[in-house]
Amino acid sequence: MAPRKIKLVIHYDGTAYHGWARQPEHDTIQGQLETAIEKLTGMFVEVIGSSRTDAGVHALGQVAHVVLTDCPIPTENFQNALNNLLPDDIVIADVQEVPEDFDAISDTVQKRYKYFICTVPIRPVLVRNQWHRPGSLDVDKMAAAAKFLVGKHDFKSFASAADQRESSVRTITLCQVEQNGDIIKISVQADGFLYNMVRNIVGTLVEIGRGRWEPGYINDILEAKDRNAAGPIAPACGLCLMEIFYKQ
Repeated sequence: MAPRKIKLVIHYDGTAYHGWARQPEHDTIQGQLETAIEKLTGMFVEVIGSSRTDAGVHALGQVAHVVLTDCPIPTENFQNALNNLLPDDIVIADVQEVPEDFDAISDTVQKRYKYFICTVPIRPVLVRNQWHRPGSLDVDKMAAAAKFLVGKHDFKSFASAADQRESSVRTITLCQVEQNGDIIKISVQADGFLYNMVRNIVGTLVEIGRGRWEPGYINDILEAKDRNAAGPIAPACGLCLMEIFYKQ
């Protein structure tokens, strides 16, 4: 039986997990998926995910690939069979057989995240994918500041100190702030992200929204190339990976 490469689109509530990447001492999304596939096929299969989301971060568009060897389960049945073995907070939204040269990581051209801020006075107990930050924010100023982030820049000021990648230059193609009632939504799309980059951007925009800085201060932060110049990191709970874009 010839090997098959399968592309998975995965949704998950990351609240209970220590991020995407498999860890021997902790429960992770990758670990849950690999355990379920092993139960289903009788063999260990590595799940290669496009984005290594942090602990507590959610996804409605994570993409991964697996290679199935000597697996009699038809591709069209793989989704339901796997969902029956996964916990309620992880679901396979789509399954496709893809060419052998498809790679969930290296074929990625852009990723889009969305961050949710809830401004109501009392913390909503039935919703876990929001940062509860009571009190009003100046959304117009936040939106104006977000425009300064669009384009190709050195985002070193927005990267965690733990990020050791050689280049901190990235291109943001969308950075948008909008409010719908008591919920503020911040969308960020780019050709790649540094460690904690989106959460640091959100924390900085919130500082502008509460009046600490004016929108144009974003340029000073970018020029500083210093994490200390930007605002504090926003909590993981409000961040969701929405979509990953691939080469045609």
